[in-house]
Amino acid sequence: MSVEEKDQIQQAEESYSASSIQVLEGLEAVRKRPAMYIGDVGVRGLHHLVYEVVDNSIDEALAGYCTHIEVFINADNSITVKDNGRGIPTDMHEKEGRPALEVVLTVLHAGGKFNKDSYKVSGGLHGVGVSCVNALSTLLIAEVHRQGKIFREEFSCGVPQGKMEIVGETTEDDHGTIITFKPDTSIFTVSEYDYETLASRLRELAYLNKGVRLSITDLRSKNEQDEFPHEEYYSTEGLKEFVKFLDASRESLIDNTIYIDTEKDGVPVEVAMQYNTSFTENVHSYVNNINTIEGGTHLTGFRRALTRTLKKYAEDSGMLAKLKFEINGDDFREGLTAIVSVKVQEPQFEGQTKTKLGNGEIAGVVDQAISGVLSHYLEENPKDARAIVSKVILAATARHAARKARELVQRKTVLSGSGLPGKLADCATRDREQAEIFFVEGDSAGGSAKQGRDRNFQAIMPLRGKILNVEKAMEHRIFDNEEIRNIFTALGVTIGTEEDSKALNLEKLRYQRVIIMTDADVDGSHIATLMLTFFFRYMNDLIKNGHVYIAKPPLYQVKKGKNSRYCWTEEEREATLNEFGAKGAHVQRYKGLGEMNPEQLWETTMSPETRILYQVTIESAAEADRIFSMLMGDDVPPRREFIEKHARYANIDI
Repeated sequence: MSVEEKDQIQQAEESYSASSIQVLEGLEAVRKRPAMYIGDVGVRGLHHLVYEVVDNSIDEALAGYCTHIEVFINADNSITVKDNGRGIPTDMHEKEGRPALEVVLTVLHAGGKFNKDSYKVSGGLHGVGVSCVNALSTLLIAEVHRQGKIFREEFSCGVPQGKMEIVGETTEDDHGTIITFKPDTSIFTVSEYDYETLASRLRELAYLNKGVRLSITDLRSKNEQDEFPHEEYYSTEGLKEFVKFLDASRESLIDNTIYIDTEKDGVPVEVAMQYNTSFTENVHSYVNNINTIEGGTHLTGFRRALTRTLKKYAEDSGMLAKLKFEINGDDFREGLTAIVSVKVQEPQFEGQTKTKLGNGEIAGVVDQAISGVLSHYLEENPKDARAIVSKVILAATARHAARKARELVQRKTVLSGSGLPGKLADCATRDREQAEIFFVEGDSAGGSAKQGRDRNFQAIMPLRGKILNVEKAMEHRIFDNEEIRNIFTALGVTIGTEEDSKALNLEKLRYQRVIIMTDADVDGSHIATLMLTFFFRYMNDLIKNGHVYIAKPPLYQVKKGKNSRYCWTEEEREATLNEFGAKGAHVQRYKGLGEMNPEQLWETTMSPETRILYQVTIESAAEADRIFSMLMGDDVPPRREFIEKHARYANIDI
């Protein structure tokens, strides 16, 4: 080490003192590290701001004080959330010496949900939600209707822009809170709210909280009927209606929706379940309205009760007498759509994103709550019970047949003698963090991709036509399919354990990024959807862990003279033609990846410097489940309705 380096180290050590420790005051920490509080600063984080404000209103509903919640997307892309709850308290906070409204909106971990007299249960981010929204908004206006008066206070980036004021009077019957906020575009990478995303969450909340009316209105532009898009959600049957909604495009196996609404040891447990003729398990769990996509102890209790109760009935009825092999938990859940919702006073969530419940006692609570009611239902409804057990036996038989096919997939790993699929052009690096694989439509595009790629870290796997639609196939057919076996082998992952036949082992995953790259036409979209259906049903952990992406090739190249530009949207094409001048300009529409030479494919779609990749995430597992079943299942009318509604977004050449 040189003398100069030693001097630098000594100076650094001497200068590291108490003055080096930065203390972030108030909401500065949120603005400094926003992702720690809301997950990310992209699309998900932007929409999460709305959920946090709505969750406060839902807490009022859970406490019995709110029946109506309205959400508005305003013309300037700000959001207004209005409820008819009690209204945030506006009297002076004894300890803080300022109005409680200001405390709630500017102090982390301040709120009524810590006081069990105010809220028995609550969702949100444990009291940091609405203050986080305030910190991350350039403008937030809070208006409270309470005790015959209208109170108002304005904030910017979490800082009060004046004192709380009384701006009017109202009746004693008029009460509630109106929060309007505009997200800070210097923090968020996106600024446009998606109407469908917000509407989906409000619909979900309506099912989870029967008797509460939720609505959304988009004031940014009118539709074809010259009206602002508007949806209203209200459920009288709660989870029963939720299951019917999710199963709308599936064929029911039994006539009734099994419904359980009870309370055990002070924990409200609500479950709705329906069996259908599909081959997939669709169980979605919630704690205090939070979608626990990774499950947890409540889901463990549900599965345990379901398996034990159904198995006892099957054995007592003699229906398992001729079965020559054991049935397991997976068999009881094939073709099952279920919603499990619990309300817990002190939920313990694992991880920052709250996707897994950790309270150990809840497993037993849910188990006991379900076992008795389900056992009684089976005794009272023998026709349904026998139909369910017959489905279980069929599932067990198919699983037994699928084991050999799945074991073949297990053996064909990168370490086995069979090696990698012949069509795979692998990359040089063995560093998984650097490596990525493109699943490419057809040999033509595969050839261009192989020539255009960076061989050091990019692998290419051409797909032979359209892969199997796993939504309609039994498990043994899926693992018998050569194209699907090749996908498992190329990725290096294995599937299935003794406990869970669909558990994915990612330890030997060979690529950090798994990229679907298809043509920008109808067939390409279909292939991408088939791939996503397969990943969602059989490689869900790939998506959950952020490994799956969709490449976006350009739609056009506009040329005029020496000027040339690629365009990914119609708007970009029109803007480029206006800039270049339409007269004499040549526009090439790229329908297939094979129409681009290797250099163009690299420059537009594969180079990390210039490409556009969409990361595939699951914001709502229930909504994703519904969409995949509707798009890839047998029921045509819901699919036709979906296509008609969203046709304007498709890339279709007529």
